[in-house]
Amino acid sequence: MGTWRFTVRFISITVLVVFVLAIIAFSATFTVRFTESAVKTRFGKAGDNSVITEPGFKLKWPYPIESVTKYDTRTRIVQARSETQQTADDFQVIVEAFLTYKVVDPLKFFRSFSNAGDRPIDHYIKAENSVLQDLLRSSLGETSKFKISDLYTPDATPSALPDLESRVLDLIVEGGQGGSPLEEYGIAVTFVGIDRIVLPQDSTDAVITRMGANRDRLAERYESEGRSQARAIEAKANSDADKIRAFAQRRADEILAKGEAEAAPYLAQQNVNPDLAVFIQNIRLMRESMAKKFTLVFSTSDYGMQLFDPNILKNTDGELPVPSNNQSDSEN
Repeated sequence: MGTWRFTVRFISITVLVVFVLAIIAFSATFTVRFTESAVKTRFGKAGDNSVITEPGFKLKWPYPIESVTKYDTRTRIVQARSETQQTADDFQVIVEAFLTYKVVDPLKFFRSFSNAGDRPIDHYIKAENSVLQDLLRSSLGETSKFKISDLYTPDATPSALPDLESRVLDLIVEGGQGGSPLEEYGIAVTFVGIDRIVLPQDSTDAVITRMGANRDRLAERYESEGRSQARAIEAKANSDADKIRAFAQRRADEILAKGEAEAAPYLAQQNVNPDLAVFIQNIRLMRESMAKKFTLVFSTSDYGMQLFDPNILKNTDGELPVPSNNQSDSEN
């Protein structure tokens, strides 16, 4: 019986010692991952040597002597609420934007936001709500330096959105208008993006109306240019035609004058003997006419054409009429 009690007591003491040692080990040790940085404070105060960035198993004094706050150094994202902004040409647009940031100086970050609570998530929430979102919303005022046509490009020309994002990023890094630079908070903003730019309904109607007016103005300008070019082409064509007609008329006059000059000696010779000239022209006419196929029409009553009369044999009983010399003489 005494041995059993001793055994029970020994086991209880051993369990108690192990439990106490486990609590001491838990409160006196901590682990830093390679994606984390830790700030070790003593009685709630952090010094210049309080930051631990090397990953691994670490020792510390138990709470409340020393405590450790670990921050994830990976990139985090902050989404801003939709904000109405005014463009340089007086259009109202709704801009949705976001930024990415990470903790680059855990000690500055701890000193800036540790009053929000004991948990690191409390520090992140305060940094995002009280600093980053306010800076992002105020920096989106850079939209007023751009026209709506710069943000919405109707053709293949690049949009000005990357330039707007770059300006907003620079303004946030500088801490906004009169603010403290973000490096004083231990924060580095790595990127600013514009999710989308939405036109309110009234702005959409105004944009469509203005775009229609621009299209009409462009169409009228192109039509005017077309009419002007048509008139210029027509005037040039008329001028070229007049030049061609004038050249042809001069050439025709030259040829006519040359022909008249060459024909003058022949006309002079024909005036010496007009009958011979008429005879020669008749001969030329016959030669030119007989060179082609032609038909001569004679009457059967003409001298020598009686043989072609189809009724001559009926009238002469088979004998051909022979004209007498007297008839011939009388007809001559």
